[in-house]
Amino acid sequence: MDNAFILDQFDQIEQKVERLVDKCNALEATNFELQNKIKRLEEEIQGKVEAETSYAEEKALIRSKIDGLLAKLDEVAGE
Repeated sequence: MDNAFILDQFDQIEQKVERLVDKCNALEATNFELQNKIKRLEEEIQGKVEAETSYAEEKALIRSKIDGLLAKLDEVAGE
């Protein structure tokens, strides 16, 4: 083996390593973006769950007040 062949082999290996490093960097950037998206979506879901819980509580309160008013009307009508 002559030196030119060995140097060529090292150049090819170096190019392949550089491409792998570039791919790894790109994948890390994509992974970071996806993690941020997951975090935003989880926060959005949490906000919607809280809104739904609040709505359910408000609905139950309204139902309770309506039932109370109906009971009072029944009392007045029964007298």
